[in-house]
Amino acid sequence: MESLTLTALLSKSAKNFPNRRAISLSGKLDLTHAQLQQIVDHAASLLISAGISPGDVVALTFPNTIEYVIMFLAVIRCRATAAPLNQAYTAEEFEFYLSDSESKLLIMPQEPIVPAQTAASKLKIPHVTSTLDFQSKRVTLSTVSDSLPDAVDEVVNDSSDVALFLHTSGTTSRPKGVPLTQLNLASSVLNIKSVYKLTESDSTVIVLPLFHVHGLLAGLLSSLVAGAAVTLPATGRFSASTFWKDMVTYNATWYTAVPTVHQILLDRHVSKPEPAYPKLRFIRSCSASLAPVIMDRLEAAFGAPVLEAYAMTEAAHLMASNPLPEDGPHKPGSVGRPIGQEMTILNENGVAQPVGVSGEVCIRGLNVTMGYKNNPEGNKAAYQYGWFHTGDLGFLDEDGYLHLVGRIKELINRGGEKISPLEVDAVLLSHPDIAQAVAFGVPDEKYGEEINCAIIPREGLNIDEDEVLSFCKKNLATFKVPKKVFITDSLPKTATGKIQRRIVAEHFLAQISTAKVPKFGA
Repeated sequence: MESLTLTALLSKSAKNFPNRRAISLSGKLDLTHAQLQQIVDHAASLLISAGISPGDVVALTFPNTIEYVIMFLAVIRCRATAAPLNQAYTAEEFEFYLSDSESKLLIMPQEPIVPAQTAASKLKIPHVTSTLDFQSKRVTLSTVSDSLPDAVDEVVNDSSDVALFLHTSGTTSRPKGVPLTQLNLASSVLNIKSVYKLTESDSTVIVLPLFHVHGLLAGLLSSLVAGAAVTLPATGRFSASTFWKDMVTYNATWYTAVPTVHQILLDRHVSKPEPAYPKLRFIRSCSASLAPVIMDRLEAAFGAPVLEAYAMTEAAHLMASNPLPEDGPHKPGSVGRPIGQEMTILNENGVAQPVGVSGEVCIRGLNVTMGYKNNPEGNKAAYQYGWFHTGDLGFLDEDGYLHLVGRIKELINRGGEKISPLEVDAVLLSHPDIAQAVAFGVPDEKYGEEINCAIIPREGLNIDEDEVLSFCKKNLATFKVPKKVFITDSLPKTATGKIQRRIVAEHFLAQISTAKVPKFGA
């Protein structure tokens, strides 16, 4: 059996569906699977001419553009490792990530990203710009005059090649470097394709940034491997005002997003409904907990089943998902069944827990990273008893569906009572006047930790702290009721739209105490 690689799967798509649309830049450019493959191979030859060798790390920092997709695929095609970086980073952040990944080259768009250039220059890392000529359908690199003809034809990708290098979000500490191989990526996209039954008839609009696994694996790569089509927004980033127009124009059948984006689309649906919505097979939600009430609203608004999933960088994205309706129920409050990998719930002694009993969610499979880069301590903690430990608490029900309780390190310990912030979030979000909500722990002299929360009221509505607390008292045990409510119009989020409780806690505590702001985690 030939070794399983992402590049082989993409090549197979180009052979099987040469004339089907693969990728579009909204209103500006369409490329078929065969055209995309040709452009990527030429770009890979350019990289080889620029001196890139197998195993070299190539950093890329772009908005969601065609050039990014081409250069990402070209890097892995020439057996190098792609290290995508958020273009919104500061020079200091770029310096950390470029240095930690040991990048040999930085590729950017023609419009300069100054902090990235500054960091690369400081580290003496060469940086080039990449541009696609829409007429000739060829990509150019600023410092490479031309490529060795067909240089890439000699390159054979291997399943053990490290194709992608990302960092974890660092909910508790300094971000950890995660190398993912061709085998990890190929296994993951096949799992995604399988559970959602993606085919060449499918089409999606990319909502999330492609420098993280959710948008990259679930949105882009699984579609390309299925022979399906993706559309990039014309501006290179998500916009609620153009999203549905693109979805209709490009006959979209599904989309995947984080709960924050679903909330934005729901709010817009209420304030400015579209004249028509596309007929979707399903809507997917992942990367943060989706409150059941939001799932209900999404299904009512857009007329499609909402399938909540569970994923992490170390698993090359997908770990579990609710199935399509024909394959079983999708359960509100559950992230579904394990997909293409083994999953178990272990206690702190490594003993598997029975149905309905919470413990740490642990996985193993071909999609899971072999280990963090240069991090023996992190690896020792993560790989125990023959399983990868996710750091999430949850339980499996009698149907094998996973229910998450929270991050082990995010549980709020109030005087010995362990409280899941997800449970408090769900109650807050069930209030009709609350659009977004997040509960978090804060240091407390009496109880060790106390619960606070921050909420964003629905547009045009007012709600005060007393009303929120009164609602919580009716729906939560007394010890779970937040002590303080912050009413705000925005919540600090990561680049992928995730809300990290540690950051939210620091943000709001800083507003009330400029004296001593406790830092959560290292």
